[in-house]
Amino acid sequence: MSDFITGFSTQIAATSIVEWVAVVLAIGYVLLAAIQNSWCWLCAFVSTAIYTWLFWQVTLPFQSALNFFYMVMAIYGYFQWTKSSTEGDSKPVWYWPMRYHVLIVPLMLIAAWSLAHIAQSQFNSEFLLLDASINLLSVVTTFMVAHKVLQNWVYWFFINLASAYLYLQVGYVLSACLFLGYVGFSVFGYYQWHKQYREQREHNGYLRANQTSA
Repeated sequence: MSDFITGFSTQIAATSIVEWVAVVLAIGYVLLAAIQNSWCWLCAFVSTAIYTWLFWQVTLPFQSALNFFYMVMAIYGYFQWTKSSTEGDSKPVWYWPMRYHVLIVPLMLIAAWSLAHIAQSQFNSEFLLLDASINLLSVVTTFMVAHKVLQNWVYWFFINLASAYLYLQVGYVLSACLFLGYVGFSVFGYYQWHKQYREQREHNGYLRANQTSA
């Protein structure tokens, strides 16, 4: 146990300043996203720009590409969220039916297997399949965040667990700890968004009842 603690402390101490900045901004993104503050997207943009470079250094091409995609989505998400606020109303939380997820998850995993198989000729990494799976599922989930789909937090719960394992394997211990923390944030975010979704349904039911009585 003492050897593990010593090794862990050594790896944390060896973490670069650049990774520390990326981690702090990533925490800021999740906390702000959970309370639906649009400044979360600025934190996301800078953090993912750093991670795009970091992951390329350890031969995780799909993670690097994913974080570049996150940079673009940070701009897209910011305008999606602020568009509603400029019109006077916050963007509502949506709920996708189960049939969407039954279709999405298997398709993304099959596509990930295909990508990993193709990439084997270009990259020497034993984590290509996990890398690709996290990548494709994260792409879908990021669109869900931008459009405020409630179940995005369920996706992130499992994606974050897989990501923590992956980053630990390639030596990014601090980032692995971050993504373990994200698992807890996923639960918190789901609770916060579900609260708004429930309030929306109650409000819509109240409006319908008034319209019927009128």
